[in-house]
Amino acid sequence: MEGPLQTIVHMCHENGQWMSRLPEKLWDIPLYNLALPGSHDTMTYCLDKSSAVSGNESKLVKFLSKCMPCIVHPIIMKWSITQVLTVTEQLEAGVRYLDFRIAHKANDPSMNLYFVHMVYTTVTVQDILWEILRWLETHPQEVVIIACRNFDGLTKRLHNHLVACIKEIFQCKLCPRNVVPTLRTLWRLGHQVIVSYEEEVELGKHCELWPPIPYWWGNKTSTRALIRYLERMKRMGRPEKFFVAGINLTENLRYILVHPFGSLKKMTLQSLPFLKIWIKQQRPGPKKKCINIIAGDFIGNNDFVKDVIELNTKINPPLPCQSREGETNSI
Repeated sequence: MEGPLQTIVHMCHENGQWMSRLPEKLWDIPLYNLALPGSHDTMTYCLDKSSAVSGNESKLVKFLSKCMPCIVHPIIMKWSITQVLTVTEQLEAGVRYLDFRIAHKANDPSMNLYFVHMVYTTVTVQDILWEILRWLETHPQEVVIIACRNFDGLTKRLHNHLVACIKEIFQCKLCPRNVVPTLRTLWRLGHQVIVSYEEEVELGKHCELWPPIPYWWGNKTSTRALIRYLERMKRMGRPEKFFVAGINLTENLRYILVHPFGSLKKMTLQSLPFLKIWIKQQRPGPKKKCINIIAGDFIGNNDFVKDVIELNTKINPPLPCQSREGETNSI
C-alpha cells in the first residue's frame, strides 16, 4: 500500500516540470488564461511555536496570548498552519503561485523580514527567495508567480530593502509587467518569476513589479457556502489578467468553540472531496466565467495540483485562419 511519503514523491516526479510539458498549442496563451495551481498562505509550514502574536492581530488575541500562553498558543498553531510541504516541495509538486504574507517583527532593530499568519515564521524572506532561485535554476522552463502581500510593520525603508533583495536575487529572471506572459515569450527572454506587490509607491518605481493579484476569498466555514461564493464571483466575471479563486475555508471564533478538538487541517481535509468535484468542472480561458489560479490549503492532498493542471486540456486555441467569431466559440 502506498504511504503519504511515496504519494508525495510520485506527485513531485509527475508535476515538477509540468509547464515545460504543455503542448505547443498552449505556448502562446498568456499565463492569466491558463489554469495554475497555487498555495494559500504558502509559508505556514514553518511557523515559529515560540513566536509572539503578530502586530496585526486584535488586542484581545494579544492579551489572551500573554495571559494564557500554554492554552492560547497551541490553539493558534492548530488554526494557523495551512501547508505542510516546504516551498521547494510545493514547487516540485506543481504549485506555481506562492502567497507570501510578509512582516517585520515589532521592536526588531534588524532589517530581517519574515512571513506571518498570526505568528511569525522561523525563516526569513531572503532565505526563501534564494531557495526559490535554486529551484528555478534546475527547472529552466517553469514560471513562478510570487504574490507579496500584507506587509505587516513594513516602513518605506523596509519596502526599499525588500524590493532590492527581490531584484538582486532574481535579476533577469524577473518578468517586467509590460511583457505579455506567454510561455513562448518567457522562455525566449529567460524570465521565470512574476512578482505582484501590494504597495502602490513601490509599484510605480519598479517595472519589474506587477499590480496586486485579486484573491477571491470566501471567508466561509462550510464547503457549500464557499462554492456558492465562488460561483457568484464567476457570474460577476473574471478580472482581465491574473486572479486567484481561493478554495480555502476560514474558521471563526464560533467554529473553533464548537470544534474544540478540530484544526484547520481537519476542516480542510473534510472539504476536499467536494471541492475536487468543483475544480474538475472549471475551465481556464479569457471568458467571463473562466478561472485562472486556484489556490488551496494543504496542497499535497487529494490530487489538488494534478486536477488544476489537467484543466488546461480543456483549452482549444483558435487556428490563425479562424475568424473572430470562431475565436469566441473556440473554448
